[in-house]
Amino acid sequence: MWVKLCCLLLYFLALFVLARVFEAVAWYESGFLATQLVDPVALSFRKLRTILECRGLGHSGLPEKKDVRELVEKSGDLMEGELYSALKEEEASESVSSTNFSGEMHFYELVEDTKDGIWLVQVIANDRSPLVGKVHWEKMVKKVSRFGIRTGTFNCSSDPRYCKRRGWLKSTLIMSVPQTSTSKGKVMLKEYSGRKIEVEHIFKWITAHAASRIKTIYNSEHLKEEWNKSDQYRVKIYLFANLDQPPAFFSALSVKFTGRVEFIFVNVENWDNKSYMAEIGIYKTPSYILRTPEGIYRYGNNTGEFISLRAMDSFLRSLQPEVNDLFVLSLVLVNLMAWMDLFITQGATIKRFVVLISTLGTYNSLLIISWLPVLGFLQLPYLDSFYEYSLKLFRYSNTTTLASWVRADWMFYSSHPALFLSTYLGHGLLIDYFEKKRRRNNNTDEVNANNLEWLSSLWDWYTSYLFHPIASFQHFPFDSDWDEDPDLFLERLAFPDLWLHPLIPTDYIKNLPMWRFQCLGAHSDEETLEPFPDSESDSDSENREVFSSEREASEDDEPSAFGRCSEGARGRGGAPSCSCASQCCHHEPCPRRAGSYGSCSAAGDAEPDWSAWPSGMLHCTECVVCLENFAKGCLLMGLPCGHVFHQNCIVMWLAGGRHCCPVCRWASYKKKQPYVHPQPLSSEPPS
Repeated sequence: MWVKLCCLLLYFLALFVLARVFEAVAWYESGFLATQLVDPVALSFRKLRTILECRGLGHSGLPEKKDVRELVEKSGDLMEGELYSALKEEEASESVSSTNFSGEMHFYELVEDTKDGIWLVQVIANDRSPLVGKVHWEKMVKKVSRFGIRTGTFNCSSDPRYCKRRGWLKSTLIMSVPQTSTSKGKVMLKEYSGRKIEVEHIFKWITAHAASRIKTIYNSEHLKEEWNKSDQYRVKIYLFANLDQPPAFFSALSVKFTGRVEFIFVNVENWDNKSYMAEIGIYKTPSYILRTPEGIYRYGNNTGEFISLRAMDSFLRSLQPEVNDLFVLSLVLVNLMAWMDLFITQGATIKRFVVLISTLGTYNSLLIISWLPVLGFLQLPYLDSFYEYSLKLFRYSNTTTLASWVRADWMFYSSHPALFLSTYLGHGLLIDYFEKKRRRNNNTDEVNANNLEWLSSLWDWYTSYLFHPIASFQHFPFDSDWDEDPDLFLERLAFPDLWLHPLIPTDYIKNLPMWRFQCLGAHSDEETLEPFPDSESDSDSENREVFSSEREASEDDEPSAFGRCSEGARGRGGAPSCSCASQCCHHEPCPRRAGSYGSCSAAGDAEPDWSAWPSGMLHCTECVVCLENFAKGCLLMGLPCGHVFHQNCIVMWLAGGRHCCPVCRWASYKKKQPYVHPQPLSSEPPS
């Protein structure tokens, strides 16, 4: 995860540097920067009209270029970046979709239940033609969509009862605007009553109703009162301008940020005394002033702060974000980080996509699960101070020059998605190249694996994992067996575990019984290291196997992999292991037939002390791995099948991936029915 996070941060750094390179190239070719001011006098009439349309100011009654230029100057300073974006948006001939309502519930869900947006709906009465023709309606949709106004068409033929109840007996236009200035307040529907069915007149009607929600100040006394008033709004944005009404983008933002930011329009058209404006630091108009508890911020002085809906929306979201904004941001970042797995993972193509899907599912699930307690945490009433301090931190950090660069880069790359995706792909390919080179230097074989080989290994893993018990979840000895409990098999089929755990974990080794080999007549202070109650031993079928053939099998599997039990080697707990060359109890090697252990008689020295062995262990004096006799004091380890080995030898055998007994091949993690030693005849002395 940390590798992917570092790769993502490196990618963002590359995007930041690339944006600065683009700015340098644009400055070298054209001689201006995006933040450079543009003189409206040098612009053509078409460009001036395009700027007014993007800002949402009507210009239908202004035939002269001079009047249009003055209106542009009154609405705010024009930068090269805003001019470029406006011209690019006008050239883009993208069709904007409009909603067709199917009935009352659909209309209520989208229009009346939407508390933070403006809707423009054309109602078509039964057996009537629409009020606005198809061509003009398409122009209207494209014009209002720039300011976040959604459009739709309601045909009364789909729900005539609702139209009669509403009084829509003739074709008309309906506009929905939030009625109150609180978040999630009521919505009011307004009907167009104008006589002129033209795009400009309808747009002026829309902007007039949207501007009516904004508090307007007409004199300095009212401004002084409002400036010094403290109310529920911690963030206020003032527009000081010589206009009849605020631009449409300003009104649309006031609806979008209802309950978070208060929008105030100060009309200085007929002001004679502007002394109080100088007292609060306003020396020129138009000015966009953001007032927060931390101070005053002049919008438009930093990079990317254009007089447009998109730029100011990005600016206000960074200062006063909603929880949904933070969730969407975290969702985008987490998925970008998860997609890095496609390039970090090496090997077959199918393997890359399988790991990618697994990572996407894991990361998104963890993200949603982690957000649930956060949402509950934010609902607690005594955390208001924590919430205010968090917003203060956002305001401090997002009014810096670096934050303005980040916002400008975000708007640039979001308006050029092809560039964003191509840079992400190029960054991923570079990561893939360096990762592949690193793994080749480490001689990793998975780099050259093809799809067929990986699918075959995946199937082998899954089938083996499906039919084998999970040793890491069970303690040895087992209370129940796979064969004895078929419900385990059904449960595994019903809920297959697809996570890439190790095939057979080795943590069961620490639960295997260990003790020291002792001889009769030799007193030892060391007892059995770990009891093995109710252990298991060989079954009847295993007793019929031949010892010599299994020794040959073990020699074939491990010809020279294991050394003999050495003097300096240490067993579990740091206890020194045996020296196989000293103090051996002379005893014949036990044949493989389990019932013949009693025939192993002493060859002259001490007899092995079988009472010190855990129950269920087969009596034997030789390790078939290293082919050495057990020496006095040697550390031994037994397997579930009952066979006994040097602790070092069998641990190395099992850790090498051979999870079975070297003698009988019984699984080393799976229990076996306990073996009961045959009782000697009454005429024979007990061994």
